[in-house]
Amino acid sequence: MNYPILKKGFKIYLQLERNMSENTVRAYLYDLDLLTGFLEEEMNNKPMEQIVLADLKEFITYINQTELGAYSQARIISGIKAFFRYMLIEQIIDSDPSELLESPKLGRKLPDILSPEEVEKIIDAVDLSQPEGERNKAILETLYGCGLRVSELINLKISDLHFREGIIKVTGKGNKQRLVPIGGAAKKQILIYKDQVRVHMPIEKHSEDILFLNRRGKKMTRQMVFIIIKNLAEKIGLKKTISPHTFRHSFATHLVQNGADLRAVQELLGHVSITTTEIYTHLNREDLRKSILRFHPRNKDY
Repeated sequence: MNYPILKKGFKIYLQLERNMSENTVRAYLYDLDLLTGFLEEEMNNKPMEQIVLADLKEFITYINQTELGAYSQARIISGIKAFFRYMLIEQIIDSDPSELLESPKLGRKLPDILSPEEVEKIIDAVDLSQPEGERNKAILETLYGCGLRVSELINLKISDLHFREGIIKVTGKGNKQRLVPIGGAAKKQILIYKDQVRVHMPIEKHSEDILFLNRRGKKMTRQMVFIIIKNLAEKIGLKKTISPHTFRHSFATHLVQNGADLRAVQELLGHVSITTTEIYTHLNREDLRKSILRFHPRNKDY
């Protein structure tokens, strides 16, 4: 595939879906140019679609020789991983060669989360007088109420809704399915959208069972969900940089903060490893610190 077209698509992905700053986008595109230069000089212009893990390891050896620091190397690897993730999402490649590529250990960055009050403000900011208002509110309630990934949300089917049992069936990474409880707020809003709005829409062929539809009656794109959330955040003057995934992080964090079992949260999120879920225990450190200072007997007289 033509490299300038790939690079342009990657830039749009970073700006819109990843919501990265111009400086970060510029840096990631520079990292991609580094990889392209390496492929031209060392690998006889090997196409991006044919890259394998061994090639990327050679590239890492190549940048190691430039004596870049650990943070610079980590950023380059992060940029390359983001690029191949983009290629995988766009179905340009069938598997991600960068998946097992290791970065220098720099410590773990904790995700941004919303407070329950901020979640409520964003949901309340949805304009229900607009044709898509009920749908957008249902999307937000589902993201936050069920902790879904954006890809899981846009692929959610009407036949996946089992409201009598109080659950929905979610198809996650690797087509693995899980059952997720659905709360009253999300259930109520989905029913309003489905029974009062969606039922009156013209629906494209093959989208009959898809729950959330665009104006043309087709399955929504991930980009559309990102734009909806970005616009609502701007509308309420929220200073945090948020995305659909922020609602998933907030869902998990609020569960842990209120005493949910970590294994249960792991199952709800569809994490293969408990290690991935453990990040939400770290988000609660300040609450733990305050509890220790308040309740530990050795702190009471000091």
